[in-house]
Amino acid sequence: MLPSRLFNITASLSGILRDLEGMGIQVEVGDDFAKYRAYRSQQPDRGPIYPMFDVASSYVDRTNGFWICGFNANGELVHTQAVRLLDLSGISLATHLNDHRHKYITPDTTPDPNCTFYSGPEALQTITGQVCYQGDFWLRAHGLGGPRSQGATALLSRVLFEIMVGTWNPSFVFALVPKRLGAKGAHLRYGYTHCEPGRWLGPDQQVTEEDYLIWMGARDMANMLAPVPEVSQHALGVSAVRSTKTVDAKDHLDARANV
Repeated sequence: MLPSRLFNITASLSGILRDLEGMGIQVEVGDDFAKYRAYRSQQPDRGPIYPMFDVASSYVDRTNGFWICGFNANGELVHTQAVRLLDLSGISLATHLNDHRHKYITPDTTPDPNCTFYSGPEALQTITGQVCYQGDFWLRAHGLGGPRSQGATALLSRVLFEIMVGTWNPSFVFALVPKRLGAKGAHLRYGYTHCEPGRWLGPDQQVTEEDYLIWMGARDMANMLAPVPEVSQHALGVSAVRSTKTVDAKDHLDARANV
């Protein structure tokens, strides 16, 4: 990574992290997915961790992924998100989702996961190469005046994009969001440019779940990260951030994911 690029990332993140702290969120970045699984297991009110980020189901470690968690002043987990680097060289996202659909299908939404496939978005055929998958995004609701209403969703997603692009510089990034969120423009809050309706079709061609595909190409990501984030005037200096990452940029750039 060029020193100028590293400096820009540091400057951008410092203000964002300071603003998140002002909202009561301390950020931790890590690449130990056993630790991430332990964090997620402490949330009985949420569904189980998705297989793509579960070390018990997938090959995910410091070479092909990292996660971001947020904690309140009491040390309680109030935010999660994670990202995977996928090597889709020579294949499309459509092929990948068909081959690994069990790791993306929401549990108990279809009578037969073996005969359930995702379809709809045209971008499934054009997304290929080094591709990142962002998922498990969750931010605890606190009502009016809470982090959501203060714009924390956009800031937390920006933290992931800054690190992801600076580390891997992927050709594409994508996520799947429920129809109810996609129809309300959730992709804009997460920072995505494109949003296409999609659905999971079961063994009798019945719609088992409707997920929107949100995605960006490399140029979209560059344009999204170009403007300086809108942060508060108090966001000055370098904010403290807990980190359990042990990987350097070269390791990430040379990584090839085994799903």
